Order: sequence, then C-alpha cells, then structure tokens
Amino acid sequence: MIEKALTSADVEFVTTLHGDEPVSFHVLLQPRGEQADRLLRAIDDVALGELDEAVREGETPEGEAALSTGRRALEVSLAALRASGSDAEGQLVDDHPLDALKTMVEEVDADEVIVLTDPHYVEEFFHRDWASRARHKVGVPVLKLFSHSKA
Repeated sequence: MIEKALTSADVEFVTTLHGDEPVSFHVLLQPRGEQADRLLRAIDDVALGELDEAVREGETPEGEAALSTGRRALEVSLAALRASGSDAEGQLVDDHPLDALKTMVEEVDADEVIVLTDPHYVEEFFHRDWASRARHKVGVPVLKLFSHSKA
C-alpha cells in the first residue's frame, strides 16, 4: 500500500527485502489528497519540521485531481517495479483502502503486506495509520516502511 509514486530508493528497498526469493507485487495506491483531512496532514508536516509543506497543504490535490495524480503515480511505480525484474500489478483506491487491501490479500493469497508511506506521526501515535489498522484486518504480517525520499 502506497500513497504516492515509489522512488528508485523505495523500489530497491522493497525488491531486495526477500533476497533472491521470487516476489510479485500487488500495489494499492490511495492518493494523499484522499486520505485524511488537511489539518492532520499539516500537523504531520509541522512534526517533521517541514513548515513549507504545512503551508502548502491547501495545494494538495483532492477529488478528481488527486485521482488523476494517483493514476500517474501508480503507473510510474508499477513500471519501476517491473524494470527491477519484479512482477507487479496494481490498482488505484479512492475509498476504504483497508477494505480493498483485505480483499486483495484474500484474492492473491498474499504472504505479507508492506505499507510504504511518509511518516504520519499523529495517526501513528493514535494507531490510526494504515499499518496499525491493517494488522487487525488482513490476517497476514504487515510491515510498515517509510518512504526514502520525496517523490
């Protein structure tokens, strides 16, 4: 599960987690503008010391603009995973990401879930982030990773 395009560092990180073992990726992406309200995102930015980002939270695409940005981010991420030699497919999620994740885990008989996002300290503190909530919902191990850099 991701919220933005994977960077090359992210791709290298997730594709090497299991060594030489063959892995296929089933990616769900929910654009950042569709996840949480602006206030929580701004608080996260302030907690990270990214005051400029907090000021620009109002510029984060929402609605159809977020979905359009998300489609491009998903295409870029899938292409990068495939270029690394991995099998990869994915879908954009515009509502109820954990329900979509549970369905995907069941459909593909997944062994584990990787949640790769920027830090969301407020949500993580209250265990309302995707990884914390997924651990109670999907029935497989959930690995929480932080994105290596801005995409």
